[in-house]
Amino acid sequence: MPHADSLILTLVGGFVLAFVFGMLANRLKLSPLVGYLVAGIAVGPHTIGFVADDELAPQLAEIGVILLMFGVGLHFSLADLMKVRKIAIPGALVQIAAATGLGWGLGRLMGMSHLEATLTGFALSVASTVVLLRALEERKQVKGPVGRLAMGWLIVEDLVIVVALVILPLLVIQPGETLDGMDLARSIGWTLFKVAGFTGVMLVVGPRVLPWLLVRIAHTRSRELFTLGVLAIALGIAWIAWQLFHSFALGAFLAGLVLNSSPLGHNAAERSLPLRDAFAVLFFVSVGMLFDPTILVREPLAVLGVLGIVIVGKSIAALAITTAFKLDKATSLTVAAALAQIGEFSFILAALSVQLGGMRQETHDLILAAALLSISLNPFVFALIDRMGARPKPPAGGSVEGLALAREKAAAANPATA
Repeated sequence: MPHADSLILTLVGGFVLAFVFGMLANRLKLSPLVGYLVAGIAVGPHTIGFVADDELAPQLAEIGVILLMFGVGLHFSLADLMKVRKIAIPGALVQIAAATGLGWGLGRLMGMSHLEATLTGFALSVASTVVLLRALEERKQVKGPVGRLAMGWLIVEDLVIVVALVILPLLVIQPGETLDGMDLARSIGWTLFKVAGFTGVMLVVGPRVLPWLLVRIAHTRSRELFTLGVLAIALGIAWIAWQLFHSFALGAFLAGLVLNSSPLGHNAAERSLPLRDAFAVLFFVSVGMLFDPTILVREPLAVLGVLGIVIVGKSIAALAITTAFKLDKATSLTVAAALAQIGEFSFILAALSVQLGGMRQETHDLILAAALLSISLNPFVFALIDRMGARPKPPAGGSVEGLALAREKAAAANPATA
């Protein structure tokens, strides 16, 4: 009997091409994310050949967003953030403001409205946690002081984006609508009140209910039921958040945050990892489907402008901030290189802006072009800063982390030299 095969074709085309291009990107020493985005371009409406369902793909991508944010919450460490809070919090906020200002200025020069130019700058200000982790893992700096600072910096950026995704629908005025300053302030205040109430309930009630629920599910000794329970919690809380203030992201993040603090948090992260990875791939593929690659030929100067903000503007801002806090040269350069790219949260913000009518598709394509190019160029940025002295030389038979530990022990043994 005849049946619809759109879902199957979209999944097959997305996964197969993502694997092929992801492997190719890996062989070229690039992030697999580049391959996933290129796979989306290949099955998108702007290239010849097979075209995936461009209505179904965004829905699969939405699930990817939920699971991505759930994963961010599962790996969020308030203790790690507190260790670097004196630099990470003000540093991230100042860097976001600087990049947003640069993006606004470029957008105004290109004829954008104030809102669209601001959204463009804001989207360019947030780096990708996935790309950063890959870079730090290759340099064996994830657990070192530099890695903790960079991750804390990005955690602050992620939190700012989560709040922005909640407020954004209130800032975009639809055609024919009018909203004065008082109405806007009232709407934002009411939304933030609901967010605070929901967050408070999750942080107070969640740690008592969700771990108890997971323990009861674990007693069944069924891996399938435990995995389904974790996914049901993530998707269910995300749906509740959507009903309250139209944000899947915040609900999924809080669900992961609560489970992270539970005794079974590690198991929850492990069980949900395969599905999170799969739908994250579909998310990047769907983003690639929306990208019109001809923007690289039609607007080369605009692409270079936004790419310059991401790689040069953000790096200079990070260098200025870390230098102001009197960090050493190697740390400052590493943090600057880590922020010289944009990724998943920029995609989410840009897509929502287009959906709400606050951003044109052409601007969306510029942001995607900057993301694709900055992720591809990020390894070369790290290679450049290493030549400038970013990678400390470890002692013979030791690691960078071992060198730092040795210095700490020496300082403790002889305070006069500290």
